[in-house]
Amino acid sequence: MTALVYRGPASVPGCPEAVASLLAEPRWGLDVRFVGPQEDLPLTEQTLAGAELYAQPGGGTLRRGWRRMRRHRRAVRSYVHGGGRYLGFCLGAYLAGESPGFGLLPGDTDQYVDGDDAVLETEDDALVDVDWRGHRHTVFAQDPATFVLDERADAGVEILARYPDGPPAALVALHGHGRVGVVGPHPEATPDWFTDAGLPVRDARELARDLVDRTLERGRP
Repeated sequence: MTALVYRGPASVPGCPEAVASLLAEPRWGLDVRFVGPQEDLPLTEQTLAGAELYAQPGGGTLRRGWRRMRRHRRAVRSYVHGGGRYLGFCLGAYLAGESPGFGLLPGDTDQYVDGDDAVLETEDDALVDVDWRGHRHTVFAQDPATFVLDERADAGVEILARYPDGPPAALVALHGHGRVGVVGPHPEATPDWFTDAGLPVRDARELARDLVDRTLERGRP
């Protein structure tokens, strides 16, 4: 099975590589390949058709990222609707939303830091606590996304994590015949992300593994 990881102008160095390293772990048996304008594989409907999963890593701002990715909206939506798996971290989670984005979620995304009761007030590198399946974890964050779900979305959505004040921090949702797994902060972050930012190291990669597990599952969340 092949997993495709976007690497290009809608990402920043280190983000695609961290996602690729995670997906290359033996537990899933995935052949991990990069796709993008400077990679051997372009991001096209034909490339996506042969993949078990497509991952959109973190990057810069949503406005800049969407400017680079909007040409791929039809290909990504068609892939997921037909049964593909979309995995989005931070900017990749924002891009799963609707305004702007690929339109893969039963609702939209928003900046967590803009919330009235948000425990995080900076868009810079920081640590944020999340309640992941009933357990508190500290995760690397950089202007993380949250998710604003439609009122009737409960049947096709599993919320894996929430921020301390309640908004969703990670979830898995259906889109057509496919599944979408998204997380606002960065549980895939490697130790150098923390040290480079002058933050205490917190290993939350087990949460990223849980997100991948749930995204690859068949059936309803």
